Amino acid sequence: MPTERLPERLMPLAARSGVKAYYGDIHNHCAISYGHGSLEGALENARQQLDFVSVTGHAYWPDMPINDPSVAHIVAFHVEGFARLKQLWPDHFATLKKYHDAGNFTVFPSYEMHSCAHGDYTIVMRELDNQAMPMADTPAGLLAALRQEFGDTAFAFPHHIGYRTGARGINWETFNEELSPVLELISMHGCSESSLVERPFLHSMGPCDGVNTVHNGWNRGHVFGVIGNTDHHSGHPGSYGHGRGAVYAPENTSATIWQALHARQSNALTGDNCHLFGMLDGTMQGGFVSPTADAMLDVEAIGGSAIDFIDVIKNGRIMQRITPAVTPCPIDRDASGVESLLTLELGWGSRGTHHDWIGSLTLEGGEILSLEPRLRGPEVVSPTEGTARVQRQNVLTREGNRVQFDVRSYSNPNNSTPSTQSFCCRVRLTADAIIRAEFGDVHIEVPAERLAMGALSGNLGAIDTPAYRFHPLIRPEQWQWHGRLAAGPLKQGDWVSLRMRQLNGQWAWSSAFFCR
Repeated sequence: MPTERLPERLMPLAARSGVKAYYGDIHNHCAISYGHGSLEGALENARQQLDFVSVTGHAYWPDMPINDPSVAHIVAFHVEGFARLKQLWPDHFATLKKYHDAGNFTVFPSYEMHSCAHGDYTIVMRELDNQAMPMADTPAGLLAALRQEFGDTAFAFPHHIGYRTGARGINWETFNEELSPVLELISMHGCSESSLVERPFLHSMGPCDGVNTVHNGWNRGHVFGVIGNTDHHSGHPGSYGHGRGAVYAPENTSATIWQALHARQSNALTGDNCHLFGMLDGTMQGGFVSPTADAMLDVEAIGGSAIDFIDVIKNGRIMQRITPAVTPCPIDRDASGVESLLTLELGWGSRGTHHDWIGSLTLEGGEILSLEPRLRGPEVVSPTEGTARVQRQNVLTREGNRVQFDVRSYSNPNNSTPSTQSFCCRVRLTADAIIRAEFGDVHIEVPAERLAMGALSGNLGAIDTPAYRFHPLIRPEQWQWHGRLAAGPLKQGDWVSLRMRQLNGQWAWSSAFFCR
């Protein structure tokens, strides 16, 4: 697995708390129900850039509108997908076990319930033994069925909660905290943080309803953590930019990831494997703090790009906004060289085309410290949109100061939807460092000092040919921040959360701290 995580020196607050960040996607789909791509391919894609995964099957829909002719085409592909999952479900556990690697790559089974009345739920199981698929019409019934069958080794979380109640959005009246320790804040459907967000709901199912948002749920007194997932339907868990979750746990095992999810020690992310961690009066995000007159909040953040701002939100309102460009405070400034992020993005070209990028990137003068793949899958969701293109297996490997890549990019389908592939290296650079890149027959040499001035782009040929872009090299104070903040008085029922935006458009949200 090429993805390499942050060292303790860049996350000292988390390290002192005995945890580190692990990244995953526990709600996504492939052809085991309705969707595209094989289960094996989905797990291969997940292993390329995630620490844990669950590939979800569409299982049932108790109040499906079967008597409405206008949605007969939707009913048809759901019925077909449900039947396919029922047939493949018993044997798919052997495939899950083959990919599960305790301590390195954790795999969970999961299936999905649709519900107009209560919202859609993903049911996740901890164990990889051959399992039943308990079903029920309501969250309360589902909790009872899961407890009877699995004890405490299964839970269910609502996703794309922002749709209106009655149209597969969350129903706060039937939401059950014992069933759902976390819920999904971000996916390819959109962002359910609050009414006004940068990533709105654009799916044919409709827009977001402001009542059915995370902030409103917390303001109503509900206690739950947040995660992100892709809800990708073409066999590519963790598809870059659509959503993923982070959990803070001592190690990467089924038991510890499970425990962290139930303790709400989690974040929702859009794409980059960034680190946003807080301690409020010594309590980790997701936990409970006592009422106090002068709470103190410790924050540390590591971005996957330059950090635009970090917000401290209390009861739905911004209490403080931290801007590293104004108040820089890097976590670690290594005297042996400048530590930065080197990102290479590949794609573009004329509409309807693709390009296979086979080549390498080599750093001379300095050291590549880690590699983070940022890979995307096909964008087909509903079977009514057609068949997903065949996805070639992308490969990224690092040996010392050399990254080799064999990835396929598709041209951007419009001027606002990216289809590029990329990867990011955390690097330590000397003053005369040079980056050499090979794209087939094209060889380029880029001094690090040029990227310190700004991004560098180029085409493989004339205009409208595939292109590459080296993102600018940024200083430690641009992608790191830590500090202690006054969180003010906290009273019974208050909540506080963290939110981070990066200049590359990627976001992170923490679970809340709850005053009880």
